[in-house]
Amino acid sequence: MKCDLAVVVVSYNTRDLLRVCLQSLVASLVRSGHSLSYEIFVVDNASHDGSPSIVAAEFPTVRLISLPENCGFAAGNNVAIRRANARYILLLNPDTETLGDAPARLVRFLDDHPNLGAAGGRLLNPDLTFQHSCFRFPTLPMSFLDFFPIHHRLTNSRFNGRYPRSHYSQPFEIDHPLGACLIVRSEVIQQVGLLDEGFFMYCEEVDWCWRIKQMGWKIAYTPDAQIIHVGGASSRQNVGPMFVELHRSRDRFFRKHYGDAFALAARLILRLGTATKSAEARRAYRQGLIGADELARRLAIYTEVNRW
Repeated sequence: MKCDLAVVVVSYNTRDLLRVCLQSLVASLVRSGHSLSYEIFVVDNASHDGSPSIVAAEFPTVRLISLPENCGFAAGNNVAIRRANARYILLLNPDTETLGDAPARLVRFLDDHPNLGAAGGRLLNPDLTFQHSCFRFPTLPMSFLDFFPIHHRLTNSRFNGRYPRSHYSQPFEIDHPLGACLIVRSEVIQQVGLLDEGFFMYCEEVDWCWRIKQMGWKIAYTPDAQIIHVGGASSRQNVGPMFVELHRSRDRFFRKHYGDAFALAARLILRLGTATKSAEARRAYRQGLIGADELARRLAIYTEVNRW
């Protein structure tokens, strides 16, 4: 018999944040009482910080899956999704903290809106201030603004894939929520398939939501489920490689869904942007703001991102 909710947390060297995440998650689920049946999975991507040990010792009800190597976010989630037996699958990042009975509220939201295939909640910064939780699908202006912000109003506008902050006070339809908190119907997963494991990191939830909407399902945001999100806990450990992975994933998404012409235009923007960043790094070196090692590191990253 299916339970109501399976929560999946994929972790990579985030031991302390993971502990807080699971403490809050268990408390939230307990708060929902007997009205919500659930199972929790933690998929550890070969962490070397003792993460599996604290899960096993402190959270005996959590189903721990320790992988022998880091297989990425999409593949890690898929391992647990294949084993889950629930009406809904909730993906949570290990750098999140659920507030109140947020998971139960997400379940009720989808129960109350049968036309929705997936949903996201309200993400907050650690100081409880506003954080963008929802985004439009990628566009060329968004790629341009990544390298050339121009003005903060454009950065936080629809030209950069943002929805107006005024929208966030009530539910509204979106293209996709941030993958830090994404709940999906299991029947939808059966229709569209699992996360695309060709995305090692980044864009996997964007691709998933694109496919969900292509199947005729809608996706929405609800402010009733609140989740604190630190952001970048895993990616900050390897900033350079993750920069490369981000743009490799975007290129895969563009080619998969938008076609080669769009992907070529996006790559031209990428080349212009990295050329500009390289010039800025050299200027900073000449001015004594960074050393030779840092200059070499940055230039190597910008070279690597343009090799494929």
